[in-house]
Amino acid sequence: MLSTAAGVRVLREDDLPALQVLIDRDPIVNLFVDHRAASTRLAPRWLGGEMWGYFEDDALISACHVAANMVPVAATEGAVAAFAERARLTGRLSSSIVGPRVAAVGLWERLEEPWGPARSLRLNQPFLQIADAPLVAPDPRLRAVLMDEVDILYPASVAMFEEEVGESPELPGRNSYRARVTQLVARGWAYAIIEDGEVLFKAEVGSASTKGCQIQGVYVAPHLRGSGLGTAGMAAVVERARREVAPVVSLYVNDYNHAARTVYERVGFVQTETFASVLF
Repeated sequence: MLSTAAGVRVLREDDLPALQVLIDRDPIVNLFVDHRAASTRLAPRWLGGEMWGYFEDDALISACHVAANMVPVAATEGAVAAFAERARLTGRLSSSIVGPRVAAVGLWERLEEPWGPARSLRLNQPFLQIADAPLVAPDPRLRAVLMDEVDILYPASVAMFEEEVGESPELPGRNSYRARVTQLVARGWAYAIIEDGEVLFKAEVGSASTKGCQIQGVYVAPHLRGSGLGTAGMAAVVERARREVAPVVSLYVNDYNHAARTVYERVGFVQTETFASVLF
């Protein structure tokens, strides 16, 4: 039985095949939710929240990941309205709304009053991907970060987070950030150029499926910005990620970050969607 008149209920493990059909409509855009669904099997304990489904005539039409991040999948206008109504009733469970712009903005417009104010609105974020070899030569110094180098990597990770998000990841209630960085290193998903104990460049694979992976945490040491290191470093990340993780590499970037957008264009990324993020 559906939990609301709008047709929303929490998805369970036996809903995974239907959810996968939705995800596979655009597996790269929906990669984060694909990764989360596969790794948690939709168990709330591991998901850290819930996966909501919007149904019409018993058919799953749209979905929404509601945990640390609220992320819509194939969300129709009716689904956005229904997800927002359920979110209004449950209260804010997520620290951000992020996803394809139309759905993410639609959720925010309906949740601004009960969930707001937002700390940062990023409503025009080009979503980029590359499925071929990079267009520029990769930096041969890039490699996977070793477990005994977490202490070297971590300050650069904190600096990147503070620049990108606008506050420290070490604020009260965020004591899991170091654990997350360590987890990525352990998985072989953290790449860096490290010389003399200093991180010159770094980036991580944040999510992955058999079809693609998503890059996050791109950082260039401040004194080396504008030197071309970011371009060569990203080319190396693309080369290694396509070889070691998945065939398509994706990311999304703030529209006002012209330097980063230039780097990604030079490497060979192309825009396939527009995302939006609302940070609380």
